[in-house]
Amino acid sequence: MNRTWLRVFIASVLEVLWVVGLAHAYDVLTWTGTIIALVLSNYLMITAGQVLPAGTVYAVFVGLGTAGTVIAELLFFGEPFQWAKILLIAILLIGVTGLKTVTDNDAREGAEV
Repeated sequence: MNRTWLRVFIASVLEVLWVVGLAHAYDVLTWTGTIIALVLSNYLMITAGQVLPAGTVYAVFVGLGTAGTVIAELLFFGEPFQWAKILLIAILLIGVTGLKTVTDNDAREGAEV
């Protein structure tokens, strides 16, 4: 995994933190952490989009963030477990992985031309 994709991954983890923070922040410290995670997440996504195709970066960012948020809600905040959610997250992650794989191949082909 190169540095740019690592930025997308870190941005997605931070997205999970700020989305959970929006729902569960209760004082100045937790709101400050939420805002910092939001700003850093978007900064990393934008800088990755300057190197990789922006549509792919955004799709991967949102897909991983969505999956992470649902999993965090299931594990830490008592969201009811449903197999349908897990199946849909798996399908989402398969699509995100496919986008990353195709983008890597396109980037290598473009570099050789």
